[in-house]
Amino acid sequence: MIIHSAGHPPILRLLTLSVLLLVLGDLGMAFLHCFPRALMHVPGLLVFLAALFLMWFYRDPERRATAPPGALLAGADGRVIQVLRREHIPELGGPGTQVSIFMSPLDVHVNRVAAAGRVAAVDYRPGKYLMAFHEKSSELNEACLLVIEDEAGRRTAQRQIAGFLARRVVCSVEPGQRLERGQRYGIIKLGSRMDHFLPAAVRVDLRTGQRVKAGESILGEWT
Repeated sequence: MIIHSAGHPPILRLLTLSVLLLVLGDLGMAFLHCFPRALMHVPGLLVFLAALFLMWFYRDPERRATAPPGALLAGADGRVIQVLRREHIPELGGPGTQVSIFMSPLDVHVNRVAAAGRVAAVDYRPGKYLMAFHEKSSELNEACLLVIEDEAGRRTAQRQIAGFLARRVVCSVEPGQRLERGQRYGIIKLGSRMDHFLPAAVRVDLRTGQRVKAGESILGEWT
Protein backbone atom coordinates (compact mmCIF):
# COMPACT_ATOMS: atom_id res chain seq x y z
CA MET A 1 0.00 0.00 0.00
CA ILE A 2 1.37 3.40 -1.02
CA ILE A 3 1.20 6.06 1.71
CA HIS A 4 1.10 9.75 0.77
CA SER A 5 4.23 11.64 1.85
CA ALA A 6 2.12 13.97 4.04
CA GLY A 7 1.39 11.00 6.26
CA HIS A 8 4.97 9.89 6.83
CA PRO A 9 5.85 12.25 9.77
CA PRO A 10 2.74 11.64 11.93
CA ILE A 11 2.84 7.88 11.28
CA LEU A 12 6.52 7.65 12.24
CA ARG A 13 5.87 9.70 15.38
CA LEU A 14 3.07 7.39 16.47
CA LEU A 15 5.06 4.24 15.72
CA THR A 16 8.01 5.57 17.71
CA LEU A 17 5.75 6.51 20.62
CA SER A 18 4.12 3.07 20.48
CA VAL A 19 7.49 1.32 20.74
CA LEU A 20 8.53 3.56 23.66
CA LEU A 21 5.29 2.86 25.53
CA LEU A 22 5.62 -0.89 24.99
CA VAL A 23 9.19 -0.80 26.30
CA LEU A 24 8.09 1.25 29.30
CA GLY A 25 5.33 -1.27 29.87
CA ASP A 26 7.90 -4.08 30.03
CA LEU A 27 10.02 -2.06 32.45
CA GLY A 28 6.98 -1.24 34.55
CA MET A 29 6.15 -4.94 34.99
CA ALA A 30 9.48 -5.40 36.73
CA PHE A 31 8.43 -2.96 39.45
CA LEU A 32 4.63 -3.02 39.50
CA HIS A 33 3.80 -6.68 39.99
CA CYS A 34 0.26 -5.84 41.09
CA PHE A 35 -0.76 -4.82 37.56
CA PRO A 36 -1.72 -7.46 34.96
CA ARG A 37 0.85 -7.89 32.20
CA ALA A 38 -1.63 -7.09 29.42
CA LEU A 39 -2.72 -3.85 31.11
CA MET A 40 0.83 -2.46 31.01
CA HIS A 41 0.85 -2.77 27.21
CA VAL A 42 -2.55 -1.16 26.57
CA PRO A 43 -1.25 2.43 25.98
CA GLY A 44 1.36 1.25 23.47
CA LEU A 45 -1.15 -0.93 21.62
CA LEU A 46 -3.68 1.93 21.42
CA VAL A 47 -1.06 4.24 19.93
CA PHE A 48 -0.07 1.49 17.47
CA LEU A 49 -3.72 1.16 16.37
CA ALA A 50 -3.82 4.94 15.83
CA ALA A 51 -0.74 4.60 13.59
CA LEU A 52 -2.49 1.87 11.58
CA PHE A 53 -5.51 4.13 11.13
CA LEU A 54 -3.27 6.93 9.79
CA MET A 55 -1.67 4.47 7.38
CA TRP A 56 -5.15 3.68 6.08
CA PHE A 57 -6.18 7.33 6.00
CA TYR A 58 -3.09 8.45 4.05
CA ARG A 59 -3.28 5.61 1.53
CA ASP A 60 -2.64 6.74 -2.03
CA PRO A 61 -3.93 4.13 -4.50
CA GLU A 62 -3.04 4.23 -8.16
CA ARG A 63 -5.87 5.32 -10.45
CA ARG A 64 -6.26 4.90 -14.21
CA ALA A 65 -8.69 7.08 -16.13
CA THR A 66 -10.64 5.23 -18.80
CA ALA A 67 -13.02 8.14 -19.53
CA PRO A 68 -13.17 9.75 -23.01
CA PRO A 69 -10.78 12.69 -23.68
CA GLY A 70 -13.55 15.30 -23.36
CA ALA A 71 -14.62 14.16 -19.89
CA LEU A 72 -13.78 15.93 -16.64
CA LEU A 73 -12.93 13.72 -13.68
CA ALA A 74 -13.76 13.91 -9.99
CA GLY A 75 -11.01 15.53 -7.95
CA ALA A 76 -11.87 13.70 -4.73
CA ASP A 77 -13.25 10.42 -3.43
CA GLY A 78 -16.54 10.57 -1.59
CA ARG A 79 -20.25 11.29 -1.86
CA VAL A 80 -21.80 13.99 -4.04
CA ILE A 81 -23.70 16.31 -1.68
CA GLN A 82 -24.56 19.12 -4.10
CA VAL A 83 -25.09 19.66 -7.83
CA LEU A 84 -26.03 23.32 -8.17
CA ARG A 85 -26.63 25.32 -11.36
CA ARG A 86 -25.45 28.89 -10.75
CA GLU A 87 -26.04 32.04 -12.79
CA HIS A 88 -22.62 33.39 -11.89
CA ILE A 89 -19.56 31.59 -10.55
CA PRO A 90 -16.89 34.14 -9.52
CA GLU A 91 -14.15 31.55 -9.91
CA LEU A 92 -15.02 31.25 -13.61
CA GLY A 93 -16.50 34.68 -14.35
CA GLY A 94 -19.76 33.29 -15.72
CA PRO A 95 -22.56 30.74 -15.34
CA GLY A 96 -21.91 27.09 -14.61
CA THR A 97 -22.37 24.20 -12.23
CA GLN A 98 -20.98 23.62 -8.76
CA VAL A 99 -20.42 19.99 -7.81
CA SER A 100 -19.56 19.36 -4.15
CA ILE A 101 -18.09 16.11 -2.84
CA PHE A 102 -17.93 15.20 0.86
CA MET A 103 -14.99 13.06 2.02
CA SER A 104 -15.48 11.09 5.23
CA PRO A 105 -12.43 10.09 7.32
CA LEU A 106 -12.65 6.64 5.67
CA ASP A 107 -12.34 7.95 2.09
CA VAL A 108 -9.07 8.41 0.20
CA HIS A 109 -8.09 12.06 0.73
CA VAL A 110 -5.51 12.49 -2.04
CA ASN A 111 -6.86 15.06 -4.52
CA ARG A 112 -6.53 14.95 -8.29
CA VAL A 113 -6.94 17.40 -11.15
CA ALA A 114 -10.31 17.29 -12.93
CA ALA A 115 -9.00 18.54 -16.31
CA ALA A 116 -5.63 18.82 -18.03
CA GLY A 117 -4.13 22.27 -18.49
CA ARG A 118 -2.02 25.05 -17.06
CA VAL A 119 -2.41 26.20 -13.46
CA ALA A 120 -3.89 29.68 -13.89
CA ALA A 121 -4.22 30.43 -10.17
CA VAL A 122 -3.73 28.96 -6.70
CA ASP A 123 -5.47 30.90 -3.93
CA TYR A 124 -5.17 29.76 -0.30
CA ARG A 125 -7.72 31.16 2.19
CA PRO A 126 -7.55 30.73 5.97
CA GLY A 127 -10.90 30.29 7.69
CA LYS A 128 -13.16 28.39 10.04
CA TYR A 129 -13.67 24.65 10.52
CA LEU A 130 -17.40 24.08 10.07
CA MET A 131 -18.66 20.60 9.27
CA ALA A 132 -17.63 19.93 5.65
CA PHE A 133 -21.23 19.19 4.57
CA HIS A 134 -22.43 22.50 6.06
CA GLU A 135 -23.73 24.86 3.35
CA LYS A 136 -21.53 27.75 4.55
CA SER A 137 -18.32 25.68 4.74
CA SER A 138 -17.62 26.49 1.08
CA GLU A 139 -17.54 30.20 1.91
CA LEU A 140 -16.11 30.28 5.46
CA ASN A 141 -13.76 27.33 5.98
CA GLU A 142 -10.03 27.13 5.34
CA ALA A 143 -9.69 26.41 1.64
CA CYS A 144 -7.44 26.45 -1.41
CA LEU A 145 -8.73 27.23 -4.89
CA LEU A 146 -7.07 25.76 -7.98
CA VAL A 147 -7.94 27.20 -11.42
CA ILE A 148 -6.96 25.23 -14.53
CA GLU A 149 -6.94 26.62 -18.08
CA ASP A 150 -6.70 24.19 -21.00
CA GLU A 151 -5.15 24.77 -24.44
CA ALA A 152 -8.47 26.11 -25.78
CA GLY A 153 -8.59 28.77 -23.03
CA ARG A 154 -11.42 27.06 -21.16
CA ARG A 155 -11.26 27.29 -17.37
CA THR A 156 -12.37 24.93 -14.63
CA ALA A 157 -11.77 25.30 -10.90
CA GLN A 158 -11.77 23.13 -7.81
CA ARG A 159 -11.56 24.13 -4.16
CA GLN A 160 -10.16 22.01 -1.34
CA ILE A 161 -12.10 22.76 1.84
CA ALA A 162 -11.05 21.79 5.36
CA GLY A 163 -13.75 20.33 7.57
CA PHE A 164 -14.47 20.00 11.29
CA LEU A 165 -11.71 17.41 11.78
CA ALA A 166 -9.44 18.55 8.96
CA ARG A 167 -7.02 21.24 10.05
CA ARG A 168 -4.81 21.55 7.03
CA VAL A 169 -5.23 21.78 3.28
CA VAL A 170 -2.17 20.81 1.23
CA CYS A 171 -1.82 22.01 -2.39
CA SER A 172 1.53 21.12 -3.96
CA VAL A 173 1.27 22.90 -7.33
CA GLU A 174 2.12 26.44 -8.46
CA PRO A 175 0.81 28.89 -11.10
CA GLY A 176 2.16 28.18 -14.57
CA GLN A 177 2.64 24.48 -13.90
CA ARG A 178 1.28 22.04 -16.49
CA LEU A 179 -0.94 19.26 -15.08
CA GLU A 180 -2.47 16.17 -16.64
CA ARG A 181 -6.04 15.09 -16.06
CA GLY A 182 -6.24 12.88 -12.97
CA GLN A 183 -2.79 13.94 -11.72
CA ARG A 184 -2.30 14.17 -7.96
CA TYR A 185 -1.98 17.72 -6.71
CA GLY A 186 -2.72 17.76 -2.97
CA ILE A 187 -4.41 16.26 0.05
CA ILE A 188 -6.81 17.32 2.82
CA LYS A 189 -6.25 15.86 6.27
CA LEU A 190 -9.28 14.04 7.77
CA GLY A 191 -12.98 14.74 6.99
CA SER A 192 -13.30 17.41 4.33
CA ARG A 193 -14.90 18.55 1.08
CA MET A 194 -14.11 19.53 -2.49
CA ASP A 195 -16.13 21.94 -4.65
CA HIS A 196 -15.77 21.73 -8.43
CA PHE A 197 -16.74 24.73 -10.58
CA LEU A 198 -17.59 23.78 -14.15
CA PRO A 199 -18.53 26.16 -17.00
CA ALA A 200 -22.00 26.10 -18.55
CA ALA A 201 -20.43 24.35 -21.56
CA VAL A 202 -19.92 21.24 -19.42
CA ARG A 203 -22.85 18.80 -19.29
CA VAL A 204 -23.13 17.38 -15.77
CA ASP A 205 -25.10 14.16 -15.22
CA LEU A 206 -24.23 13.50 -11.58
CA ARG A 207 -26.86 13.27 -8.85
CA THR A 208 -26.67 13.90 -5.12
CA GLY A 209 -25.87 10.82 -3.07
CA GLN A 210 -23.74 9.30 -5.82
CA ARG A 211 -20.28 8.03 -4.81
CA VAL A 212 -17.27 8.95 -6.94
CA LYS A 213 -13.55 8.22 -7.12
CA ALA A 214 -10.86 10.81 -7.81
CA GLY A 215 -9.18 10.38 -11.18
CA GLU A 216 -11.73 7.81 -12.39
CA SER A 217 -15.36 8.96 -12.03
CA ILE A 218 -16.74 11.39 -14.61
CA LEU A 219 -18.03 14.77 -13.41
CA GLY A 220 -19.23 15.91 -16.83
CA GLU A 221 -18.28 16.38 -20.48
CA TRP A 222 -17.65 19.38 -22.69
CA THR A 223 -20.52 19.98 -25.10
